[in-house]
Amino acid sequence: MQYETSRSSTERQVSSAEAVVRGIGPDGGLYTPVELPHLDQHDLLELEGQPYVRRAYTVLAPFFDDFPEQILLKAIETAYGRDRFSDPDVAPLRYLSESEAVLELWHGPTSAFKDVALQLLPLLMSKAAELTAEERKIVILVATSGDTGSAALEGFSDVPGTEIVVFYPSEGVSSIQRLQMTTQEGSNVNVFGVVGDFDDAQSGVKRLFTDLGFTSEMRASGRVFSSANSINWGRLAPQIAYYVSAYCDAVASGKLRRGDKVNFVVPSGNFGNILAGYYALRIGLPVNRLICASNANNVLTDFFATGVYDRRRPLYRTSSPSMDILVSSNLERLIFEASGHDHDLVGSLMADLHERGFYRIDEAMLNRLREVFWAGWCDEETVVDTVRDVWENHSYLLDPHTAVGKAVYDQYQAATRDDTFSIILSTASPFKFPRTVLTAIAGDGNMEGRSDIELLQLLERLTGQPIPEQLALVLSQPERHLRVVEPSEMAEAVRSTFRAT
Repeated sequence: MQYETSRSSTERQVSSAEAVVRGIGPDGGLYTPVELPHLDQHDLLELEGQPYVRRAYTVLAPFFDDFPEQILLKAIETAYGRDRFSDPDVAPLRYLSESEAVLELWHGPTSAFKDVALQLLPLLMSKAAELTAEERKIVILVATSGDTGSAALEGFSDVPGTEIVVFYPSEGVSSIQRLQMTTQEGSNVNVFGVVGDFDDAQSGVKRLFTDLGFTSEMRASGRVFSSANSINWGRLAPQIAYYVSAYCDAVASGKLRRGDKVNFVVPSGNFGNILAGYYALRIGLPVNRLICASNANNVLTDFFATGVYDRRRPLYRTSSPSMDILVSSNLERLIFEASGHDHDLVGSLMADLHERGFYRIDEAMLNRLREVFWAGWCDEETVVDTVRDVWENHSYLLDPHTAVGKAVYDQYQAATRDDTFSIILSTASPFKFPRTVLTAIAGDGNMEGRSDIELLQLLERLTGQPIPEQLALVLSQPERHLRVVEPSEMAEAVRSTFRAT
């Protein structure tokens, strides 16, 4: 399978291994499959009784067909083993009702959905370097709004031939998310806070990828950049598998009949998670609607309502920080697909976003997107109310991001009366956000003067659910990465990691 960048038809097509190593195209575009494979109903039937590893391999093998079969299978088996995921199903379904389920994607080592892809990506990256004869050290450059950073650090820690540099908004993540990054061990890991918000960090990382002078410095020092953000196809593709797996589980449970369509509700920020659902639909999964759920940073909701993507607005810090994003990078891939791979159009729209702060798609494309996507958002009060309501009515605990998804799904049902079986993607353990969850189920008065570990213990006592071991451990570890930089200092921060190794 060959991959092309979304912005230039003159850039040569590359293999999946090259796309993984490069991360982003030299023109700033995102690598996207030239053609897509197809799963039919017979394939889905065969997967119903299979474990997650087999499902993931069936979905991913066509996308990574230049990887030897046994190498790819071994990587998938290693990534999703019991020593890495606490649930043998990797991504289990929990049913709230006959027509509604939650897909738990947070049973990996950092208690967030990013683990599903970032336990596999380092293994793909190492093999991709061999397949492309890449002898330089691969520097994984990451901007994170919360969970990607810790998952990438955990996945790439001490992986031979790699170094990882993570930038996070210094005041824009939860305390537990920050500690997961700043306490990370590993001889090849580097973490920096950035003064500003996620978009400042993400813009800075993209500049480094396309700065010819800086990339020349990289080559001279024997290094090459790649990415662990979902701009890297090797990070996005593994997420397609859990959509297929969830569908198979719902059919096997009797909640769905074979061939019936399903809705997926996805808390959305950088648009990678829901885009994986779109690719699942495109390869043959029977998807009815993809419901895009946003918090108060509702730039995506406005886009699907108007066809205008406009980042010229304040960014709000919310209780769902991984969604506090105004530039949703993976929307570029969706537009590329919806336009029939029109490189010139995508290049022009992305230039408008960079230079003017907004772009507009035409009505015909907007209508095509609306056939698949439905979008909504909710405020902070609704997040708290939703966590409380689901706990009281279903004895099920939501984190704030998943609560956004549930709240928007309720809006969707009220607006459409659609009774299609629906799966809400749960993107993080509720124990990663104990203050918000405790506010919902016990009130503010229970938190005054308590430390993070005390809040985790209180949440455990009140709910009877165990604290994920890895979260309890991180609160007792020393912080190793305390440097905070201005966006203008990001290049020098990366240089400092070279001098230290």
